[in-house]
Amino acid sequence: MVGKIPVFWGMFFWLTDQAWFLPVFRAIRRVYNGLNATRLVAFLKKEKFDCVVATHFFAAEVCGHLRRTGQLGGKLVVVVTDFDVHKIWLVPGVDEYCVASEYTKRRLVSLGVDESKIFITGIPLDEKFTRPRDKAGMRRKLGLDSEAFTVLISTSSFGFGPIEELAGYLATLQLIIICGNNKELQARIAARSNPRHKPFGFVNNMEEMMAAADVMVTKPGGLSVTEALANNLPLVFFSAIPGQEAGNIHVLAINGIGLSGMPLRDLCSEVLGLAASPAALAQARERTRILARPDSVRDIIARLV
Repeated sequence: MVGKIPVFWGMFFWLTDQAWFLPVFRAIRRVYNGLNATRLVAFLKKEKFDCVVATHFFAAEVCGHLRRTGQLGGKLVVVVTDFDVHKIWLVPGVDEYCVASEYTKRRLVSLGVDESKIFITGIPLDEKFTRPRDKAGMRRKLGLDSEAFTVLISTSSFGFGPIEELAGYLATLQLIIICGNNKELQARIAARSNPRHKPFGFVNNMEEMMAAADVMVTKPGGLSVTEALANNLPLVFFSAIPGQEAGNIHVLAINGIGLSGMPLRDLCSEVLGLAASPAALAQARERTRILARPDSVRDIIARLV
């Protein structure tokens, strides 16, 4: 749905975020969860955890229902993994919410969540993204020019997005291009034989790719943005899907982070401008520190005890 008919997804996302529709949607979700969560429910009842952390609304819904019906003891913490908040994250029975930013907290409060239950921790990320790395050394490891301004272009695991057009507009720059599982896209970029462009398929070392880059061009998913911010990478967004990604862009823009909402040619002109101006690049990097929370995992764990 997201890849083929994103407008329909956007309509669905909007509809399920409406207060008047929420009771109907929750009734449907209860049936859905009842059919799909039997093993999860049995596991939770058997283990009798002192604390459960939910990083997805499905788990939050299931655990919240168990709390309300007296089938689950202990503490229930919900970690919202986007910068904006859809109403589906609102679950009776939650003890605490861990959120990405002050905006996220205010949004939850506006939706009726008790402010005393909300803590700004940041979105959890693998701590490998927070370890200091030598930029020039990472570039050499990846077979790149260690001195060249480098742009990381990353699509989804499905390889969606105008990656070839971006590569065309940025032909003069050194690019790391992550094609995900789209082998055809990777082959087409490789066939262009631009020595400054290095395509990869699905990778497990994104932390090294980010460490090697000066700017990241990507889709605005909550986790990807969190990882980039932890590396102080200026962000440029393309092909945001309606719904949570559009919400992420909105929150980031309020904080002066990220470029979006322009034709691809104009977005790429902005990237070329950053490549030509070390001062502008430094300012863009400094703005990422506003929302960067590299200690998010540690701060979330501190809430559990």
